[in-house]
Amino acid sequence: MTRKADTPDDPPSKGATGLRRLVNAFHYSCAGLAAAFRHEAAFRQECALATVAIPVALLSSATGLGKALLVGSVLLVMIVELINSAIEAEVDRVSLARHPLAKRAKDIGSAAVLLALVNLVVVWALVLLG
Repeated sequence: MTRKADTPDDPPSKGATGLRRLVNAFHYSCAGLAAAFRHEAAFRQECALATVAIPVALLSSATGLGKALLVGSVLLVMIVELINSAIEAEVDRVSLARHPLAKRAKDIGSAAVLLALVNLVVVWALVLLG
């Protein structure tokens, strides 16, 4: 069930409301995860890391808060990688030609992933060794 536009800025194609909207959003999110896994080697590597690191975190002797920090730092890397991959896909969609702004966008996205990975290492070191 779709809805009518509420304002001229709100097109009828905006989509469903209520429970249907939540179901659609879940399916779109699953499609995004599948696309990232299929097309992004870095995301596949981070999924492999997560399949090892999350059980280790949950089985560790850390407190509940420590476990949450360990798992959260792993998930943060994956979240940032998804955003970086989306940025790269959109930049490539616009043009495959070399452009300084395209390079800057991709480099900044990559830097965000690097910082998330540094955060992971620091959190794990502080929780498990600290």
